[in-house]
Amino acid sequence: MRLSFGEKLFYATNYLLLLLAGMSCLVPLLNIVSVSFSDYAAIASGFVGIWPVGFNLDAYRSLIEGTPIVQCLKNSVVITVFGVAFSMIFTVLAAYPLSKSKFYWRKGFTLAIVFTMLFGIPTIPAFLVNRSLGIVDTYWALWLPGLISAYNMLVLKSFFEQIPEEMGEASQIDGCSDWRQLWQIDLPLSMPVLATLMLFYGVGYWNVFQSVLININDSDKYNLAVLVQNMIANQSLLQSLNNLQPQEAAELLTPEAIRSAGVVVMLVPLLLVYPFLQKYFVKGVMIGAIKG
Repeated sequence: MRLSFGEKLFYATNYLLLLLAGMSCLVPLLNIVSVSFSDYAAIASGFVGIWPVGFNLDAYRSLIEGTPIVQCLKNSVVITVFGVAFSMIFTVLAAYPLSKSKFYWRKGFTLAIVFTMLFGIPTIPAFLVNRSLGIVDTYWALWLPGLISAYNMLVLKSFFEQIPEEMGEASQIDGCSDWRQLWQIDLPLSMPVLATLMLFYGVGYWNVFQSVLININDSDKYNLAVLVQNMIANQSLLQSLNNLQPQEAAELLTPEAIRSAGVVVMLVPLLLVYPFLQKYFVKGVMIGAIKG
């Protein structure tokens, strides 16, 4: 079908706007990566754009040798992996019964869950609850308060509701229990939305910052987000890194290079995981959002 001039102009304008929006997100990221790999003179003179100038790895070497970035990376992985696992398990266990018409109180529970979306969790009461539970200075203080996202649960509930009830009835006639129906029928059919929710939870746990500062007292348990923030705000950290360098090489370190290297280290794991989940992302959100 041939497009009219107006339609061609409309699509061309959309493509141009999307290209500009994509470049506005990509160019700052490329600049951060370039600064982390560039040398002192190029960074100090402001010549670094989207390509490295005077390629070197001094910022990354100093970051590894002078900061606990490896331990923080391990902590971030632990927080994210276990947090996503716990959140997905309980989100599924909450969404599955609420999606079944035979659950008599499902509308009341759903309204109660939606009601909680109108209010945030105050910092001080949340800390007092965590302290009363004895989970301060443990990762449970990060996992339990955000164990289930009401939005994610409603998306998964909507997806489960789109699975024909006839499939469940047929499986029950064959002797299938609710647990087996969930495990062998509903979850395999829900892979797109499950992958999407895993990405949502993963990004949230990977970037958690304020909760770590409030609930974690042991610096050995800090994650990458806290370390990068400390590098951005703390000039003494840069000075300590410079002191670790040989006298003739101390000039090779700049605040911009160290900060950019920390940001890149924090972003790389998410950039590596996202391509494997991207094909499910749009499909999972759209399918799960068809019904309210």
